Amino acid sequence: MIKILIVEDEIPARKKLRRFLDEVKEPISVEAEIDTVQDAVNFLKTAVSIDLILSDIELLDGNAFDIYREVQVICPIIFTTAYDRFWMDAFESNGIEYLLKPFSLERFQKAWDKFLLLRKNQSTDHSLLSKLDQILGNTAEKKYKTRFSVHTNQGIYFFETKDILFFEADEGVVFALDKTGKKHMLNVSTLKEIEIQLDPMEFFRINRSELVNKKLIERIERYSKNALALKMEGFDRYLITSQSNTRLFREWIEK
Repeated sequence: MIKILIVEDEIPARKKLRRFLDEVKEPISVEAEIDTVQDAVNFLKTAVSIDLILSDIELLDGNAFDIYREVQVICPIIFTTAYDRFWMDAFESNGIEYLLKPFSLERFQKAWDKFLLLRKNQSTDHSLLSKLDQILGNTAEKKYKTRFSVHTNQGIYFFETKDILFFEADEGVVFALDKTGKKHMLNVSTLKEIEIQLDPMEFFRINRSELVNKKLIERIERYSKNALALKMEGFDRYLITSQSNTRLFREWIEK
């Protein structure tokens, strides 16, 4: 019996993983479905041995890599995420595959087959160089969104991505605030839908509700021990990084 832990904060994504696991031929047991960093840490510290972890990266209370820094995990991890900027961290955290959402059953099956091969051979060879080449190739080919459209009663108007200070999610509505101070309501319900369309070198999600444009950050100040305050060009209110994203933000802003 293959014992599996699912770490995922979105219910539809968990259901999709369950459906894909139903398709595998091997006997499995999903030991738990967890949606927060803290619950995952608690589970892994007390649980029986796990053979495989299926892990999202951005969770309800922070970044999944915080789990694997706090708990020594010896089993393989298949990361399932909407973001392509975390691949290096993934392979430094027992990652054997990096599935970018939305991924197909065929793509999942390939990751599963790799897990079975590693399990059979008791090997730690994760074919890192091959995987890095594949991911870097995919990133180079990806085209990012350069402008957005907004539909109104008067018609459709457009604005350029480079002119956006930040995107903000507020109670299921996502807004884009541009350099002139104008707020545009977008036809999406989550920041993830926006983030996967943007260049990860230019935009970063500093907390659960705000996604900022690197080129329009005017100043960065210390807000607390584990958080930073960002001053955006022409915008009075400071934006605050979450504790879980501050370290990653510091690394990103220097790139």
